[in-house]
Amino acid sequence: MFLVSYLNQKTISKSVLFSGVALHSGLNVNICIKPAQPNFGIVFKRIDIKNNNLVYPNFMNVTNTSLNTTIENEFGVKVSTIEHLMGALFGLGIDNALIEIDNEEVPILDGSAKEFIQKIISSGIKVCDAPIKIIKINKKIEYSDGARFISIQPSVLSLNIDFELKYKNKKIGNQRNKVKVYEDDLTNVYNSRTFCLYEDIELIKKNGLAKGGSLSNAIVVKDNEILNPEGLRNEKEFVNHKILDCIGDLYTSGYRIVADVVCSQGGHYLTNRLLRKVFQNKENFSIIEIKEKNLPHTLINRNLLRSIA
Repeated sequence: MFLVSYLNQKTISKSVLFSGVALHSGLNVNICIKPAQPNFGIVFKRIDIKNNNLVYPNFMNVTNTSLNTTIENEFGVKVSTIEHLMGALFGLGIDNALIEIDNEEVPILDGSAKEFIQKIISSGIKVCDAPIKIIKINKKIEYSDGARFISIQPSVLSLNIDFELKYKNKKIGNQRNKVKVYEDDLTNVYNSRTFCLYEDIELIKKNGLAKGGSLSNAIVVKDNEILNPEGLRNEKEFVNHKILDCIGDLYTSGYRIVADVVCSQGGHYLTNRLLRKVFQNKENFSIIEIKEKNLPHTLINRNLLRSIA
């Protein structure tokens, strides 16, 4: 079992490298996640660009939510497909890290957060002296787009996500899962891969996306068949991947969150619109510095993906 001190901020113990193809651009990309000082936060640095190359994964910097989450700074410098890495950092309790990247899209790896989790754990996690901060939601906020909706409301010392997926495709169908992010073993969530319908691939590629997509980094569903030879990793892999995306997108708030989140047929767009709505009014939330005397709670998964392999 992997346990960390949960009341102080954390970074990684040493730099960790990842290389691979980018899902949408099809380019080969290298990233290096480096340790950072307390209160540094999570920051991306485009090392292929000399000036104005820092990009902050904040919900206000999200400029595209079509099949990925893209962030952009005021100078037009972008980093895309950040959601799986952000979800891994959230799940491991990493508060501070500098992420150097030599292109504009994070590598997709196997389509999940599995490799990010594995390598970050192997590199070690360093506990810092500074206390963590959390966002506490004070009132219920909702955002809807037709039949799709997402809501967030106060919770007692937890982040609970209730996510529902509805597809006409019978293999995917209607799936629903509820997780307690800080208490449950989320191995299945972090292992779950991105997915698409076979009949959508041509249109996606016509739009200049998924140039690096393959059966090694995405689940492809054709009619009632999974085209990947190995099949699914878990019976709720489709909705579990959506929960992974949701966790990663929630981390663009800058801190871990204490709240109940309910979502039906949502994705990157809905989560981003919800965060914008929450933070437009200071009465909707509080940012609290956590010390042992005021929070007898983990704020980190106790079982921390111990069976991930």
